[in-house]
Amino acid sequence: MVAPSRLPSHEEQSAAAAADGSATPSQGIPVVDLGVLINGAADERSRAIRDLGRACEDWGFFMVTNHGVPEALREAIMDACKELFRLPLEEKKEFMRAKPMDPIRIGTGFYSVVDAVPCRRDYLKMFSHPEFHCPEKPAKLREIATEYATCTRALLLELTKAISESLGLAGGRLSEALNLESCFQILVGNHYPACSRPDEQAMGLSAHSDHGLLTLLFQNGVDGLQVKHDGEWLLAKPLPGSFFVIAGDQLEIVTNGRYKGVLHRAVVGGEQSRMSFVSLIGPCMDTVVEPLPEMAADGRGLEFRGIRYRDYMEMQQSNSINEKTALDIVRVMHQAG
Repeated sequence: MVAPSRLPSHEEQSAAAAADGSATPSQGIPVVDLGVLINGAADERSRAIRDLGRACEDWGFFMVTNHGVPEALREAIMDACKELFRLPLEEKKEFMRAKPMDPIRIGTGFYSVVDAVPCRRDYLKMFSHPEFHCPEKPAKLREIATEYATCTRALLLELTKAISESLGLAGGRLSEALNLESCFQILVGNHYPACSRPDEQAMGLSAHSDHGLLTLLFQNGVDGLQVKHDGEWLLAKPLPGSFFVIAGDQLEIVTNGRYKGVLHRAVVGGEQSRMSFVSLIGPCMDTVVEPLPEMAADGRGLEFRGIRYRDYMEMQQSNSINEKTALDIVRVMHQAG
């Protein structure tokens, strides 16, 4: 369990930002205080669980504070990632030939066109659980990434317990159904280069939902993450020290559509490059993910058919990014009337 340290509340941080003229967080994005979920008084915790459920149902996206991940560790993993991107091409070539399901992948200078919009992103992807994989260089990356993976996995599993309770289920129900003791975890470092023409806005990563259960993301202080809410794209501005949490497709499947995997994208533009770092957990790779029977009660039909997570991930990773195409493949089509 992550032992959160005390950070300023949402209201305290918003007031501080307003006082010093800095950017304030995006209006309306839900904020979840992990300290309350773990150590709050019964009534306080009950209210936080309800708020978490609403965030998953209405947004599929929220910020988490008091998460217990040291700021020094976040800075260290970002710095190590920068070093990797600066390595000579020859030292990264082995992983640039990797296939979608290989445990280490590096993409450098990736430019593609999706919906006639140029996409610009360099990335590192490495599987970190149940087996840990990491490039040999830079030398410091392995130790830092191991600690970061362990710390963020504990945080995401703690959030999963609370999400399970928000559904009116036992805290361990989702973990049991998805075999999260052997959960899949991947770490992803993203670098979005500055635009040569600062007046232009390009797509760093096109609109998509994540293949996993929950995604934890922080960035280097340069905004660019957008989420789709109520049909509109909203630029997400984080509270200082917080993480963004993104609900993925497996949460949508297992809750029978009650909680949604949110569409999001990365926009680049301006003179500053943007970096983000992601920790994503999903079910055990060999688990068949399907709606919980409890989520199809009261006469509600099944919205999704079961699919092995490994097959779902391979299908999503092997095709062009296009919003929620992968999820639509396992969606049950109901006859009208």
